[in-house]
Amino acid sequence: MMRGEMLWYNADKRHGYIRTENDERLFVDESGFRDGELPTGRCKGMTVMFERSATDAETPRAVDVHFVEIVEQRRARLRHARGGTSI
Repeated sequence: MMRGEMLWYNADKRHGYIRTENDERLFVDESGFRDGELPTGRCKGMTVMFERSATDAETPRAVDVHFVEIVEQRRARLRHARGGTSI
C-alpha cells in the first residue's frame, strides 16, 4: 500500500487526482475507491492509502483507495463584493 493525499475529486465528473509521497500525480475515478469510500464535499489534503496500477497502455492510476482519516470538511468562505457587501 502507498500513502498520499487527495488533490481534488469532482463528484460530477467522477474522477480526480492523488499526490503520492514521491510527488507523482495519479488519476483516480469512482471505481478506484473502496465501497462506501467515495469522497463527498471538499477532500483536498485528506490522507489516503491506495495501490498504484498501470499497464503500458494506460495512465498510472490509484486503485483500492481509502481514507486514513476522515476530517469534517469546512464550509467554503463567503466572498465579499468589492463594495464590502456580502453576496
